[in-house]
Amino acid sequence: MRSPILNNSSVLTASPTQFYTWQNYRCAYEVHQPINSDPQGTPLLLIHPIGVGLSRQFWQRFCREWYHTNHSNIIYNPDLLGCGESDTPRKAYHPIDWAEQLQYFLQTVVKKPVILIAQGALSPVAIELVKLAPNLITGLILSGPTAWNVTTKNSAKWRQKLLWNIFDSPIGNAFFRYARTRKFLISFSQERLFASSENVDEEWLNTLLADAKNMGGRYAVFSFLARFWQRDYSSDIAAIAQPTLVILGNTASAISKESKTETPDERIADYLACLPQGRGIKIQGRNVLPYESTVDFVAAISPFVSELS
Repeated sequence: MRSPILNNSSVLTASPTQFYTWQNYRCAYEVHQPINSDPQGTPLLLIHPIGVGLSRQFWQRFCREWYHTNHSNIIYNPDLLGCGESDTPRKAYHPIDWAEQLQYFLQTVVKKPVILIAQGALSPVAIELVKLAPNLITGLILSGPTAWNVTTKNSAKWRQKLLWNIFDSPIGNAFFRYARTRKFLISFSQERLFASSENVDEEWLNTLLADAKNMGGRYAVFSFLARFWQRDYSSDIAAIAQPTLVILGNTASAISKESKTETPDERIADYLACLPQGRGIKIQGRNVLPYESTVDFVAAISPFVSELS
């Protein structure tokens, strides 16, 4: 079992890794519960980002802080197919695939409505899941969603196929081997993810390095790089009836090169103009707020979660 070194308080709140079967694949998850109190309120379902070495372990710091600040919600923290301790089949992954996986997880494991928290460009998974199981979603929190012009643009099918074929080759294999090196992970994290290079700490790097040892994880990364997650979601966003919180870092930047230059305020305004029940907030940080700005992130979402609980 692959597992980074975690703070003892996180280990105490988390169940051992558990598994369920979806479409003949073994999928992993863990359940966090408060140590000294009974669970209360609406459960949280976490959707981790996709990237080299990224899995449900991305949320460990958030889970520690959530209970450290006396919250009592049960937290369900799954590994998406192709990531972490879930099976990693060689396939092209789309948001609808992961949404269907999570729909099954909600129906068979959780069995009650949840508040979704989706990180970064995995917001399309949350949007697809709301369409599939609206009765099981109480509200959404979109942490650092992609720039609006990217979220509302269809990616060319031919380009997606071309990129996938390039990545699903010895070229992609070599790229992944380089991308999982400590040097690359430090550079990418400092240049694209964190507001301060000092926050690219050993806990972050060791977690990524441990998970990236599994070469099977490259197919989820390649699917992301091939932009299978990108299409025009404007009509789907406009149809979300649930309360939705958009949270951005005050130095949020676009990871995609095609994103237009925009301020965090402009990005929030674009989302809120489309969401029927949207609200937005900025906090200190850049693009990985639940990890880099954990204390501020928990404080920012707490009133929203309490209101829906």
